[in-house]
Order: sequence, then structure tokens, then C-alpha cells
Amino acid sequence: MPNYSVDWLLIDWIVGLFIFIMIFIYIAAALLSNRNYRTWPTHRYICWLAGAACIGLSLSGPLARLAHTNFTAHMVGHLLLGMLGPLLIAFSAPMTLLLRTLPVAVSRRITNGLKNQAIRTLMHPATASVLNIGGLWVLYTTGLYMLMHHNPLWHILIHIHIFAAGYFFTVSLIYVDVTPHRYSYRVRAVILIFAMAGHGMLSKHIYAYPPVSVPAEQGRLGSMLMYYGGDAIDLILVFWLCMQWYKSARPLVFATTIHSRD
Repeated sequence: MPNYSVDWLLIDWIVGLFIFIMIFIYIAAALLSNRNYRTWPTHRYICWLAGAACIGLSLSGPLARLAHTNFTAHMVGHLLLGMLGPLLIAFSAPMTLLLRTLPVAVSRRITNGLKNQAIRTLMHPATASVLNIGGLWVLYTTGLYMLMHHNPLWHILIHIHIFAAGYFFTVSLIYVDVTPHRYSYRVRAVILIFAMAGHGMLSKHIYAYPPVSVPAEQGRLGSMLMYYGGDAIDLILVFWLCMQWYKSARPLVFATTIHSRD
């Protein structure tokens, strides 16, 4: 339980304003870019709205309040903010929308900036996986979990990291948006398998050894939610990666079949 005063009404207003700005900017950018390009797909709007809702629900309102004292509620917030929200935001292709909304010269500079070595390293699936899964291990197996509930600055920083790490992990594995640094399907598939294993092992560790100050029953419920809920969301990643892999290999398979018949 936090030992600092929390003004939930203020937090609700701040988060609500942030989500409103997110939605407004995205829709405005899409409508503006429609003047010069084909109409922005409806499903992209839906994904952005749903992703924004996941972020909002995890940071404000009843769930966020309960998450401060209940580990199971905290884990629901983790799934929304660190897994489902980033996945939906990735499917909304925000970088593609940004590049087609801005002037061509500015878009080219941004594209060139994305080719930077630091960005390349950050967007490597292995790096993104360590930041995402490794960060969770640090959070739940050290005193960091307790610290985030006793220090508002750490609370904010950790939530930012959870979303950012989840987003970079997602976009490093499935290429829905602009991706200047692409890696083979085999590399991404292997890293995804290891990441899923790491997430599952952490869930089992929490089941046996919940974070300090977390009651055993809440630890068990939260770990099961993390395990099964995480797998459900990971299945979307697996399906999408396999579908992209199949589509990329299909022309080659078709051509090989034709040549073998000849």
C-alpha cells in the first residue's frame, strides 16, 4: 500500500486529458492525410481507440485505484498496459500515419533518423525482448515492486517503461508499421519463443514467491492471470508472425512447385 497521498481525481483528469489528446491527434492526422493519400483504414482507427482505452483503464479509474493494494488488479493493469495496449497501438500503424501526414522533407529526415545504429540496436528483437521480459523479472523479483508503490516518481517511470518496452517488443516482432531494420522470420520466431518461455517462467516464480508485501493468495491469482492472459495475447503475436511468414513464403513455394512440374 502506498505511503504517499494519491489525488485520484487529479490523476483521472490528467490521464483522461492525455487519452483525449492521443485520440484527437490520431484522428486529425488521419483525416488530414486522407487529402493526399488513400483513405486511412477503419480498423486502424479502431485499434488506436482500443489501445488508448487499455492505457487509460490501466492508469486511472477503479482498476488503477485497486491495483495499488491488490496484486491481481495490478496484473490486469500489466496485461492492458504492457501487452494488449502496445499490440493494439502497433496495429494502428502510428509511424506510417505520422510519415504520411508530415511534409515529405520532414518525413524523409525522420526515416533517415530511424536508420540510426542506436535505433537499430533498440529495435532488434533480442534487445526489445530483454527490455520487456528482463524488465519484468527485475520488477517482480527485487524490491522495485514495493518501491513503485512508495515513490510516485518510480511509479510513473515504471509504467512508462512497461508500455514502451511492450510496444518496442511488439513492433520488433511483427512488421505492421514502418520498419527500417528488418530481421528474418526465423530470428523473430526463436526470440518470441524464448520471450514467451521467460514470461511463463516468471509467472510460475511469482506463484511460488510473490513480491514482498503481496499476500500469497493474491500472488497466486495474479501469477495465473499473468500466465494464461499473457499466453492469450502472445497467441495473437504468434498467429500474426506465422501469417506474415506464410504470405512471404507463398510466392516462393508456388514458383518452386511450377518449376518442379516443368
